[in-house]
Amino acid sequence: MDLTGKIIAVLEPRGGVSNRTGNNWKSQDFVIEVPGQYPKKCVFTVFGEDRINQFNIQMGEELTVSFDIDAHEYNGRWFNDIRAYNVSRGQAPVTAAPAEGTPFPPQDANSPFPPAQEPAGEGSTDDLPF
Repeated sequence: MDLTGKIIAVLEPRGGVSNRTGNNWKSQDFVIEVPGQYPKKCVFTVFGEDRINQFNIQMGEELTVSFDIDAHEYNGRWFNDIRAYNVSRGQAPVTAAPAEGTPFPPQDANSPFPPAQEPAGEGSTDDLPF
């Protein structure tokens, strides 16, 4: 899954030692805001010191973040995990453009809504009210 937006928060990195393997680990959370009529925010995690350094995410950057979503259970409660695996810079947000040949022509301020329907002629077999 991908999101394109602006980084609005860079949280402090966390780290520790794995109980299972004894290896050191490091992760860092970031908040991205996706533009739109109702902007959405999403916190995601970059896991591993090498990826944190590779992505080098800075506050205020416009990015496209590719991530995986997973959930895990802990003490009878479930938690979502949103982990980034790729970050791309310099890509414009994808916006939905009307497809060519759409069935509904654009309406101007003076046209009635919904568009006026042409009445069916006498003897028409179409008995639908619209």
